[in-house]
Amino acid sequence: MNKFSGFNAIRSLDYVIILCDDLDKMRAFYEKLFDFVIEEDFPDRMLFFRVGTLYFGLRRRGRSYDGPSVPVRSASIQISFRVPPADVDEAYQTLQNLGYDVIEKPTNQDWTHRTLFFRDPENNILEIFSDIHPKDTLDNPSGVHSLIE
Repeated sequence: MNKFSGFNAIRSLDYVIILCDDLDKMRAFYEKLFDFVIEEDFPDRMLFFRVGTLYFGLRRRGRSYDGPSVPVRSASIQISFRVPPADVDEAYQTLQNLGYDVIEKPTNQDWTHRTLFFRDPENNILEIFSDIHPKDTLDNPSGVHSLIE
């Protein structure tokens, strides 16, 4: 066994699956808000959207090892979607127009991201973010990043 075998052979993340109590509600949310294209659909069980090079799946909770549902208002995962800078604010406006609750409105973070946080119907935290220049974080620097001039 060499240093690039077994777990060390992993070179990418291929797919992510969210376990769902209400698959229909989650499907409708992701189709309506994100307009993701469904790549595979296993009716009443599971479906996969294509997001760039990643498969993003939703699967009905029900296997013996799935465990119990996540308590109400408790997140089990945070998923981040990268967009161009202006689209963070456009996504925020879309969420407001559709009446969705926002956890944190668009904010320039000190780690050089502009972020927007909200929840899906099963309380998973979703982040829309873009990379920004360190100069855009100078108002409230935390010292995490240093700006070289």
